[in-house]
Amino acid sequence: QVQLVESGGGLVQAGGSLRLSCAASGIIFSLNTMGWYRQAPGKQRELVADITRFGIPNYGDSVKGRFTISRDNAKNTVYLQMNSLKPEDTAVYYCNAQHWRFPQNYWGQGTQVTVSS
Repeated sequence: QVQLVESGGGLVQAGGSLRLSCAASGIIFSLNTMGWYRQAPGKQRELVADITRFGIPNYGDSVKGRFTISRDNAKNTVYLQMNSLKPEDTAVYYCNAQHWRFPQNYWGQGTQVTVSS
């Protein structure tokens, strides 16, 4: 049974920071690209950042220079450090796992991030 469990969301003032964590189980973590996506009310889900099994990160344009994605394969955990948060970062943030070869794509339940102005 695959589980992706996000934590670390909450309410923060603009300019503040949060660190999201996603603990994975039921997958071979090291063989997956791990990603963070977000969805704001009335908007489509969008990529925030992902990181390949080799540790190569990729960021959405709106978060470049402010967010950092990292992974710890020993702990089966991916992190998203979010700095200089803006009200437009407010969304539900979802963890995602995609196997590098096979069509396996899993989602977490999401964690709410709210940035007040």
